[in-house]
Amino acid sequence: MREHEGMDENLTGRLLVAAPTLIDPNFFRTVVLLLGHDHDGAVGVVLNRPSNEPVGGHLPAWADAVGERDVVFVGGPVQPEVAVGLVSHGGVEQLGIAGVEVADLGTDPPPGARARVFSGYAGWAPGQLEAELEERAWMVLEAEPADVFGSRPEELWSAVLRRQPAPMSMLATFPVDPDLN
Repeated sequence: MREHEGMDENLTGRLLVAAPTLIDPNFFRTVVLLLGHDHDGAVGVVLNRPSNEPVGGHLPAWADAVGERDVVFVGGPVQPEVAVGLVSHGGVEQLGIAGVEVADLGTDPPPGARARVFSGYAGWAPGQLEAELEERAWMVLEAEPADVFGSRPEELWSAVLRRQPAPMSMLATFPVDPDLN
């Protein structure tokens, strides 16, 4: 990540990885996929917060597409009553990640699709994300399809950091409470 990266560029399709020092409970050790970013602000979904709520209870048509992780993920603190879906089916690349796009949850999933459903989203007002990047609250990193659909979302924060070049990769082992180290 370059210093101040993202200040003048569109970050849609990139990951925001919470810095170890970001202690806001809504975003502590989260990995957010940015679904949109422009002069009007930014919106994304937290990729690594599965709930215990089954998708089939709300969107039965999508239950098979979400596969083994048949749960709704907590996409963020904004409008938790709103469902956001991501799907991969070999279709058009919409977010800059091979084959991943925002799903229309009002329709049936495409045949053979992989999907993930989120309750709510994360949002930033104009200039808010840029200010948080300036404060180094987030690291802007490249996303991979496995980040969206991986089977171990609870380990995603460490996994994304671990694949970065040193010294950033060392952050993957940063203790939850540095005072206990």
